[in-house]
Amino acid sequence: MIVLGLSGALGHDASAAILVDGKIIAAAEEERFIRDKHAKNKFPYEAAKFCLKQAGVKPEDVDIVAFPYAEIPLSSNARWHYAKRHWYAPDRALDALFNGNRRFRRNRDKSLQLMADLGLSKAKFVPVEHHLAHASSAYHLSGFKEKTAIVGIDGKGEYATTFFGYGENGKIHKIKEFYDPDSLGGVYGAITEYLGFDMLDGEFKVMGMAPYGDPKKYDLSGLMKFENGELIINTKLVNVVGLRRYKENGKGYYFTPELIKMLGPKRQGDEIDDPYIHYAASIQALLEELALEMIEYYLGDIIRETGKIVMAGGVALNVKLNQRIIAMPHVKELFVQPASGDNGTSLGAATYAAHLAGETIHKMEHAYLGPSFTSEECIAACEAHPNKPMFTQVENFPQKAAELLAAGNPLAWLQGRMEFGPRSLGCRSILGDPSFPGVADRINAQIKYRERWRPFCPSMLDKVAADILQTEHPAPYMTFTFDVAEHWKSRIPEVVHEDGTARAQVVTRETNPRYYELIEHLEKLRGNAVVLNTSLNRRGEPMICSPTDALNMFYGCDLEYLMLEDILVTKK
Repeated sequence: MIVLGLSGALGHDASAAILVDGKIIAAAEEERFIRDKHAKNKFPYEAAKFCLKQAGVKPEDVDIVAFPYAEIPLSSNARWHYAKRHWYAPDRALDALFNGNRRFRRNRDKSLQLMADLGLSKAKFVPVEHHLAHASSAYHLSGFKEKTAIVGIDGKGEYATTFFGYGENGKIHKIKEFYDPDSLGGVYGAITEYLGFDMLDGEFKVMGMAPYGDPKKYDLSGLMKFENGELIINTKLVNVVGLRRYKENGKGYYFTPELIKMLGPKRQGDEIDDPYIHYAASIQALLEELALEMIEYYLGDIIRETGKIVMAGGVALNVKLNQRIIAMPHVKELFVQPASGDNGTSLGAATYAAHLAGETIHKMEHAYLGPSFTSEECIAACEAHPNKPMFTQVENFPQKAAELLAAGNPLAWLQGRMEFGPRSLGCRSILGDPSFPGVADRINAQIKYRERWRPFCPSMLDKVAADILQTEHPAPYMTFTFDVAEHWKSRIPEVVHEDGTARAQVVTRETNPRYYELIEHLEKLRGNAVVLNTSLNRRGEPMICSPTDALNMFYGCDLEYLMLEDILVTKK
């Protein structure tokens, strides 16, 4: 059976994924093809075409098109809760009751149009509830066979913002949902806006800023509380719509003027300073505290029974929170689906629809699910590029790459299939030697043009990971931070964050042989089986997809070396 999943329902992070007989064949975000970060208000035409091509299937062969957005009946609590909590904006409240599925109908029509445009004439259209898509993307792809606790936390889907449930024998059971505006992810997003970043894009910047501040300096607990099993957000301050919003230069924000009175003016610019670092620390601490309380309250018994927990939704990309979940007593293993945001709901909708159709879903083995390019295609891109690149074909290119890194150079590195999800995992990366002082600052200033306090991540070989991270917990996707062992901190200073942690990727030979080889060569040259890894893009751009994209970026920054498969491009 062939199932194509499409996402784009919430107006951002459109993507497509394809399953053949329960196995993921391909998945990719639309932004990578159209070069427009988050692909706002777009549907995944290019991503869907790529998935069909990669799977080698004709449009008429597709059995099901799954979509992560569904109708919510009036009999559910969701619409009533929304109406009751938005009484101050009667137009929104009445809309929820009398026209509560208008967004679903609009999305369904766009999906049916895409199906017609791409010739998916024989496929059945299957809508899947947004949070069930998140849940399925985590549970069905985890490979866990035991009873598994499932957590889904994001801004919001149709109406739900939070999902607690469990998976058993392939079936997902709901225990509890919270509904808009009572949203942990929404509050974090509102403070993200207050701290001067874009919501749905800058949350990880807030997380990167938090270790520089003191969480006890300001008390933000008045924004939200969890008591008697309910999450309650203070909508006099955050998660607001309509006239309650704070407005600046004609733009409305997700918080109220009262929040400005309480905390002072909204942050501007790129520096991290008082009091904003402390607000970041405080909101991060509050998110962790409430999420852990809610997980214990609704899923504690299941975790004590089997120790297995899975998570998806935008908040699942909060690596600090994930570190604390792993540290909970009785947790043996946490699986976070690497494309946990709404980009991953195409995959979740596909897995859920396939499961409903009786398929057994195969475990997700890696995130290398996008396009790849041959050496010939890389050469053709160089020959066609207006900058007339100087390039040579290199014999042992992982070794050559390691030599460039060992000499202190940053290197743009494109090989193999593009990663699905927001993290570069050694196929679309900018690399550096983490034992070289100042390499992170150099990448920040010359290449990424991003805030200087943002952390860089280590990719490390599986054979040294337990020594560095002091745990055997799997970490293939950079979805967790770990405390770095004391004797490693001075060896790889460029990838250890302010609080002594690192957001690590453990690399195996099976999933990424050439990246593994590069790190092996670097170990021979420098003594550490670790490389600094950040995504191959400049600030504000989506991750690079093709050799042409990489060349465009290369000539738009101060990088001196670019490796396209075994083709080395230099500016010297």
